Amino acid sequence: MNKAIIFLIVVVVAAGVIYQTLVRKSEPEFKTAEVARGQVVQEVSETGQVEKGDKINLNFQLSGTIKDIYLEVGDEVQKGDILAKLDDEQLRIRINDAEAALDLADAQFNKLLAGATPQEIKIAETSVKNAQTALSSAQQGLNDVKAQAAEGLESAYEDSLNLLDDASLQLANSYHLADSVQTTYFKASDQEGIKVQNQAQEIRMAQNEFNPVNSKAQVSGEEQDIDAALISAQQALGRVSEALKTIRQACTGLTYKNLVSSADKTLLETQQGYVLASLTNIVNSQQAVASARLSNQTNVNTAQAKVEVSSGQLAAAQDELDRLKAPPRQEDVNLYQAQVKQARSQITLLENQLEETLLTSPSSGQIVQINRRKGEVVQSALQEPVMVLLPQDPFVIKVDIYEEDVAHMSLGNPVSISLVAFPDQSIEGEVVAIDPAEKMIEGVVYYEVTVDFSQVPEGIKPGMTADLIITTQVKDNVLFVPDEAIQQRDGNTAVIEIMDSGKPREITVELGLKGSSDRQEILSGLSEGDLVVIR
Repeated sequence: MNKAIIFLIVVVVAAGVIYQTLVRKSEPEFKTAEVARGQVVQEVSETGQVEKGDKINLNFQLSGTIKDIYLEVGDEVQKGDILAKLDDEQLRIRINDAEAALDLADAQFNKLLAGATPQEIKIAETSVKNAQTALSSAQQGLNDVKAQAAEGLESAYEDSLNLLDDASLQLANSYHLADSVQTTYFKASDQEGIKVQNQAQEIRMAQNEFNPVNSKAQVSGEEQDIDAALISAQQALGRVSEALKTIRQACTGLTYKNLVSSADKTLLETQQGYVLASLTNIVNSQQAVASARLSNQTNVNTAQAKVEVSSGQLAAAQDELDRLKAPPRQEDVNLYQAQVKQARSQITLLENQLEETLLTSPSSGQIVQINRRKGEVVQSALQEPVMVLLPQDPFVIKVDIYEEDVAHMSLGNPVSISLVAFPDQSIEGEVVAIDPAEKMIEGVVYYEVTVDFSQVPEGIKPGMTADLIITTQVKDNVLFVPDEAIQQRDGNTAVIEIMDSGKPREITVELGLKGSSDRQEILSGLSEGDLVVIR
């Protein structure tokens, strides 16, 4: 019994091991991090050397016209004093424009979130009702036009039936008259007699070939028969008219001139006139039918076009009403948020430029040289300084900064200084000068940056090594993720994988400040608390 229990325990343990090694390994595991909110700091780390304080060349960071110079050579200045100023009128106008653009972007965003007003919805509902009424009216108009078209065409065909009855009568009368004239006067087998006999026979054949329709029948459904009868009548009447004309001419021959009575000659002429009149009526009837068909089709097409236009207007009005009632799409919210952020960023950029129109003293000291005058135009990349400052502090730190890093730096950036000779001291400083001229070091472009001490430690010597951490930009209360979570697609597109129902899903994000300590600011695409995958 004990052996059985031991065997069972071994089997259970073995099954657990197999599950852990095979089943659990088959389940993919992901290293994740949570999207957090906090501070993103961009820093540049470099090593420099302590040097004796030297003259500092001062230049504006912007190009422009000097509006004021507030001191003269020999004047003593304190750190932070304003020394000169550029004309900032155009820059202030641009700031006003940017603030107006921000107000507009804010208003549009708030309007999007608020949705349509009751008045706007009521106007849209009224537009839908008006469009429905217009469509109903257009459809009724189309029905009326179709009814009128059918009625007009039916009237034209009814007239045709009457004319076809008359044509049938004229054909019959023509044959009876021709037969009577032929049997009365042209019994002989001479040339005129044979001609009249042939023409009488031609009239008989035309009468027989004529295909009339029942004039008492309803017109509806008989249009094709009536059209065919009109064509048949036109052909028959034409043949009969020529035959009567030939018979009448035979009555004027030498043999029959005095034989045929004047009354019969007159009857032949009169009958031919009746036939020609009937032929004219038939042709006019055909034209009337064709004209009615064309006019009807034109009128129906016009009415149909009005229906289609009204239908399109109704659809557009309904779409607008649906749009006003629908909540804002997340895509639109993201777009308007981005526009607001862009407008704020533009104001920040311009306000920074406004600060840069002021030339301030990076440290206390004495102005020993002024090279420019009020009203002169200066360039930010000018080699000759606007003025030269001899600082009071006996020591500064000179450091060469790589060109890609120096692009993010500005005068006044705070610096954390660690001197190898004083490892236990925490020393602060700031960037007081950035040399505009480049230095080539082993084929790489660097720029010399001067860092001033906030307080010079006792015992410092020239040549000492200083490890510097220069803070170039700080953003508080922003979303950030570990830099490892960022993947690049097609060069400029940043994507991140987030956990969605236990599986990674790739999304596109907008990046902001790339900070130190493996932090990357996220401007859009993520929310605080989202889990991102780290590959």
